[in-house]
Amino acid sequence: MSDDVMRDDPSNPNPDRQVGADWDLDGPEGPDRRSVWRRRAHLAKRGLQATSILFILLVIWLMLTAPLSKSLQPIAPPQLTLLASNGEPIARNGAEIGAAVQVKDLPPHVSQAFIAIEDRRFYSHWGIDPRGLARALINNLGNGGTQGGSTITQQLAKITFLTPERSLSRKAREMLIAFWLEARLSKDEILERYLSNVYFGDNVYGLSAAADHYFSKKLDKLSLSEAAMLAGLVQAPSRLAPTKNLKGARARAKLVLAAMVEAGFISQEDVDAARPARLRVHKEKSELPSGTYFADWALPQIRANLDVRYGEQKVMTTLDAKLQRIAREVVASAPLGEAQIALVAMKTNGEVVAMIGGKNYRKSPFNRATQARRQPGSTFKLFVYLAAMRAGMTPDTLIDDTPITQGAYRPRNAGDSYRGKITLKQAFARSSNVAAYRLYRQLGDKAVIQAARDLGIASPLAADPSLALGTSSVTLLELTAAYAAIAANEYPVESHAIPAEQPSLFDRLIHGKRSLGAKTQQQMLDLLRATVIQGTGRSAGLSIPAYGKTGTSQDSRDALFIGFAGDLVVGVWVGRDDNKPLGGIHGGGLPARIWRDFMGRAIANSIPEKAPEDEQVADNTMENVTADLVPEIQFESPDADVPVDADPALPAQGSASSADPVPAAPAPVPAPSGGAPPPPRQ
Repeated sequence: MSDDVMRDDPSNPNPDRQVGADWDLDGPEGPDRRSVWRRRAHLAKRGLQATSILFILLVIWLMLTAPLSKSLQPIAPPQLTLLASNGEPIARNGAEIGAAVQVKDLPPHVSQAFIAIEDRRFYSHWGIDPRGLARALINNLGNGGTQGGSTITQQLAKITFLTPERSLSRKAREMLIAFWLEARLSKDEILERYLSNVYFGDNVYGLSAAADHYFSKKLDKLSLSEAAMLAGLVQAPSRLAPTKNLKGARARAKLVLAAMVEAGFISQEDVDAARPARLRVHKEKSELPSGTYFADWALPQIRANLDVRYGEQKVMTTLDAKLQRIAREVVASAPLGEAQIALVAMKTNGEVVAMIGGKNYRKSPFNRATQARRQPGSTFKLFVYLAAMRAGMTPDTLIDDTPITQGAYRPRNAGDSYRGKITLKQAFARSSNVAAYRLYRQLGDKAVIQAARDLGIASPLAADPSLALGTSSVTLLELTAAYAAIAANEYPVESHAIPAEQPSLFDRLIHGKRSLGAKTQQQMLDLLRATVIQGTGRSAGLSIPAYGKTGTSQDSRDALFIGFAGDLVVGVWVGRDDNKPLGGIHGGGLPARIWRDFMGRAIANSIPEKAPEDEQVADNTMENVTADLVPEIQFESPDADVPVDADPALPAQGSASSADPVPAAPAPVPAPSGGAPPPPRQ
């Protein structure tokens, strides 16, 4: 029976189905077949769902672990030229990174050279080139070589990772980033970012910088041979850099030209007509150092606040070129012997205007002004006396300058010299150890440590009575900034290398600094000025009002003078890197004279007519002996609420040669018999 007849047969309920056909689903096996197809469709649906979930998880993992934003930024810190406050260049640091490349501005043979040798199917693939990967795999398995199969997009993804890690995880992220780049950017944009970031050797990043560095040319002036040489460097830039391996670079350039012919970009006639590339290495005219003590400290601040972009950038700093030269000259003329030195000069607002971190940066770039933590000695007494002024005492409050006879920790004055009842001003000026210890015991460690924290001391401080004598190590920079807070009457003063913007009224109301108060500041100025006039800091005397404090650590291992005059706050430290004793150098000696010499040249009409002789009052060294807590020592402070009157000696300060003599003091009190031996005299 024909098919047409069967379809027309009224007894056939389904005329479109042949009776007895082999594929009759309504036969005995029909339901089972439909069930199989349903199961297969269900499994396919589940597989698609699982794949989608896996893809979403991979994308989330990529977002959390891969630095996608860095794919669109320079891969190396751009070159920075630091300028002094007057615009004078002081240092240049960072890689040489050229201006961002624009493909539309390139001669065709320039971009074709990179595509021919690195990724011939760049404009046709979607970030990954399966043919290239297969070719590399076959080559590597066949002869044991290590031919790469990465596309230009993958290379751009790879150079966003700052470590040369080789792992499946890194490779997976590289491929995912390549997909992300292809989805986000056009092909020309990917090529532009690749050419702007790729490394060409000699610390040169980006095609623009490479053309300038090797040939002293702009990109639009590159010849065919020059473009081929640059494209050839990408494979092994450190090994093939023509300044070091010209023969290897030329051999690689020939391979690039052959690849360009094979890709159909140029003809063999073009290759034969091309003139060989000749190096014209760009010589940097400036001999600026790549690092200085100030530059090394300033760069992290600058880069943290700098927009990342291509090309060289110039940044104005707070450094005063004139003051920096003065600091170098003063340090160079100081009789330091084997000792090292650090000097920090800043304005009262924290702007660092000069910095010396050692005698010779080339021999030792370690910055002793910002990196070294050393014992500050008696310069730390500033915080003890600030806590005392906050507690209601005054410079005229009396205190016992007598030997400590109780407890395991018994600090002594230099030469075992004691004067009985003296004022806090006299105790501070003469740097009495026993007076500072007694103040600490009465005030408590919390008050002293809080005073130090308020003024910006961030280093760890031990809650120990020896803290009053400066046994906890700090940096010279933070200690100098603390003294700046006294001069400015606001705290904390934050040292910085970039000129700060003037805060708005709103910022001052919300984030304004705190003030010591006029009364407390005047009391502290009274103490600091007395030290220079009639105490251990007389060698720092100027012909203008000067304020400061000497400090010497145990066994004269560290000697400091920190003070201010006018709008300048300066800290000077002298010590040895091996922490050996200085052999007679103390805070009131060489550091104070260096401070005076710097200030005398930095501030007009401030140098004394006659340099003062070394002070006769020794700055007390401190003994770093583990202390046992002793009962609190009580003493009367009947004048704690007495208003502060101007010291009649202070306004009369003239030249150092006419400084007030040390006032007569009570007869020294002898040390008790059987006590510990006297500390070394400075």
